[in-house]
Amino acid sequence: MDQLLPRAFTIDSREVAEMLNIRHADLLEKIEAYILILENGKFRSADFFIESSYTISGSSRLYKCFDVTKKGCDMVANKTTGEKGVLFTAAYVTRFEEYEKNATGTNISELSPLLQILIQTEQRQKQIEQRQDNTDRQLEIVKETFLQRDENWRGKIKGLLNGAAYRRGKAYREIRSLSYEMLEDRAHCDLARRLTNLKERLRESGATKTKIDEANRLDVIEAEPRLKEIYYTIVKELSIGTMQ
Repeated sequence: MDQLLPRAFTIDSREVAEMLNIRHADLLEKIEAYILILENGKFRSADFFIESSYTISGSSRLYKCFDVTKKGCDMVANKTTGEKGVLFTAAYVTRFEEYEKNATGTNISELSPLLQILIQTEQRQKQIEQRQDNTDRQLEIVKETFLQRDENWRGKIKGLLNGAAYRRGKAYREIRSLSYEMLEDRAHCDLARRLTNLKERLRESGATKTKIDEANRLDVIEAEPRLKEIYYTIVKELSIGTMQ
């Protein structure tokens, strides 16, 4: 049972975002930044944030979220100041106290040997299912990154950037770099960090070195509808010369 507690005693990052009254996408960026720092510092990021996923009604696509542990909530709270930080701390501390009270009320050692065996068997089955779910999610990462690329959209992007480079008398790479800088400024995102995180997820999922090396900023942009839309607008602006 102890092995299951870390996962059971968590709060979905979507709910954490609601507690903080911020966009879930913004919280995900913060969590990914925390994870990068933790892993660079040789800490086990899963003790704080456990990557998970969810689906939206009517769609089979998986969207990323995190199961946030108490230590993870502590970290988020420490980075949140003012009234918002106080209210969030009160909310998550209360939630974890409720978790602990509920857990205290269930002691399988007090049950009959047969019930203990049944419970332990069910717990082992849940662990097996969880590991399978993790494997499936990791495979989905590879699939979404490489098998579901929108080549038509990418072709349009390349054509527009080529046109912008020609009209400005500049190299394609220079215009492409400019488009990425404009996206980071307009969407308040860090493409380099997101690409690093993507490659790390691919590595954990067992992707080949070639596939990992092939991952690029367009993969990062295309994976998030908001970034994809903003980037396409920027590229069109560059192409028709509205951005100097």
